[in-house]
Amino acid sequence: MASVTSETDLTEPAPRGPGLGIWLLVAAVLVFALAVLGGVTRLEHAGLSITQWKPLAGILPPLSAEAWEAEFAYYRRFPEYQLVHQGMDLAGFQYIFWFEYTHRLLARLVGVFVALPLLVLWLTRRIERQLALRVLGVVVLIGLQGALGWAMVASGLDERPDVSHYMLTAHLGMAVLIFASMLWLACTQMVVPGDEWGVRISTGFRVSTYVAVALIYVLVLSGALVAGLDAGFDYNTFPKMDGRWIPPGLFPEHPLDSIVTVQFLHRWYGLFLGAFVVLLWGRSLDVRLPDDVRAMYRWLMLAFALQGVVGISTLVLRVPVPLGALHQAGALIVFGLAIATAYTVSNARVRPPAGIHIIP
Repeated sequence: MASVTSETDLTEPAPRGPGLGIWLLVAAVLVFALAVLGGVTRLEHAGLSITQWKPLAGILPPLSAEAWEAEFAYYRRFPEYQLVHQGMDLAGFQYIFWFEYTHRLLARLVGVFVALPLLVLWLTRRIERQLALRVLGVVVLIGLQGALGWAMVASGLDERPDVSHYMLTAHLGMAVLIFASMLWLACTQMVVPGDEWGVRISTGFRVSTYVAVALIYVLVLSGALVAGLDAGFDYNTFPKMDGRWIPPGLFPEHPLDSIVTVQFLHRWYGLFLGAFVVLLWGRSLDVRLPDDVRAMYRWLMLAFALQGVVGISTLVLRVPVPLGALHQAGALIVFGLAIATAYTVSNARVRPPAGIHIIP
């Protein structure tokens, strides 16, 4: 007998849809681009070129020669100009200004791109409540990220013309969380769950994958500490540091303020994590995983290996801007692959062993 559809059923939004998934995926790509642009902005020493936070008025750049001169004059009042860019002309200031301006403009675009469609979808009842609340949580994180970004900039406007490496790590860490959240939510709309009559993948294997995600996130944070201390410009040999396996002064009283410590930890923790990813891939070969799920672990391993090659090249070549940007992009790609792998393995099913029947 055909079921009768109630009026309530007709007003309920569809639980998932490719349109929602594409929107969320594009948002994740925009956050990815924003994070990479932020890395380039730092490498170009442009992050302190805009010394005021104007969320609305700051949308427009200087539009006249007089406005540019006023902006440049204000910048010259701060230590970065006096200690780092002394003698810079207006053209040089405009060069670094556009990096930071574009970064801030893209950040605003990300907020609008997520918040405005969410409002429309909510008012037209075309998004389920649970997904709407999750996206709203991401919108809140985006707002907090803007405030955190300004706090980071403000930390470099005092006597020391460089932002706090702790603030930079927090800022990048928040960006990566926003990126991962958007990617995970996109997966909920675009990835078809596994065969409902299969057997769920073992808890131990799923937990190992989640652990890999957490460990990769910590590796990204350790890389942010390296960037915040400009530690990549020292000890530009691999695998030894200044000809030694254990460099002197490795663990001072404040290890996270030490260039030698953060670089040592980042490079060796990365190698340890690489071995963990290889073991995880090897373990994926021993379970009855679908081919597409097993391929996720293979791609994760290959991406991690390539990221390691890029990282070593960046170090040995003393952080050229293109390689530094590629290394930051690679970190997000690896973490994104880990997130997608974790989601896929959480929903995948394996066929039961021969002779075992699953009763629905």
